[in-house]
Amino acid sequence: MRDQAGSASFSLKAPLCGSSQLLCSAVLFTGFISDDDPFQPVTQDETVAVGGVVTLTCSVKENDNSSLQWSNTAQQTLYFGEKRALRDNRIQLVKSTATELIITISDVQLSDDGEYTCSIFTMPVRTARATVTVLGVPGKPVITGFEDAVQEGGKVTLTCTSSGSKPPAKLHWYRDQEEIQGRPDVVESNPDEPTYTVTSELTLTVTRNDNNALIACAVDHPSIANGDKRTEQPLSVLFSPSVLIHPKSDLPREGEKFFLQCVGNGNPE
Repeated sequence: MRDQAGSASFSLKAPLCGSSQLLCSAVLFTGFISDDDPFQPVTQDETVAVGGVVTLTCSVKENDNSSLQWSNTAQQTLYFGEKRALRDNRIQLVKSTATELIITISDVQLSDDGEYTCSIFTMPVRTARATVTVLGVPGKPVITGFEDAVQEGGKVTLTCTSSGSKPPAKLHWYRDQEEIQGRPDVVESNPDEPTYTVTSELTLTVTRNDNNALIACAVDHPSIANGDKRTEQPLSVLFSPSVLIHPKSDLPREGEKFFLQCVGNGNPE
């Protein structure tokens, strides 16, 4: 017999049929639960970020006065009907009726990730499973590698690092508002927890146009609801002065004073 969401969680041993094949068929049939069984619990998978709230809903079309029950990933009972079974104040009852059991888990942690079971204690017991996927929220990216001004024509290598994501985050580089290509992300597992540290490098050959440009590293992850997390690093490029001379008047007249403006641009000034 199947043992998954939408199926009964029980085993049935074949009886000794002997000469009564009809009786054998009847006994076997009593253990079968059809897909449109009105007593079969229905659940759905949920995704939530660390620190968030997840709602687990279990419902049946009909009930024969049997109670609904939610169990956690360790098969510990959370609620049996309206009765709390596990002393965890993060877990609260939202609704308990003959055909529906809804609970919430607040301040969700990575340890809450896994498969939860809703059961109804009919004969046979029927179960449905809901997978809760907990997203590890990546930390704000940190950019290293730029300490002093760089000479025009020189190279600078920046490193961007973000830790704590699950699944691994993706890093993107920007110069002002334009995305630029860095090296492929390097993903490493963090010890003692199911999260990842992601690193990316960007190497630039700078010109005077890069002076005061903002280089940004942004983290892209499904746990970030609004936009992305990013860190900006301004560049400082040393370059020799360029000089421009501007006349105050394009058509000076004879006898008038003629003014010229000399403008130099360099770093340092």
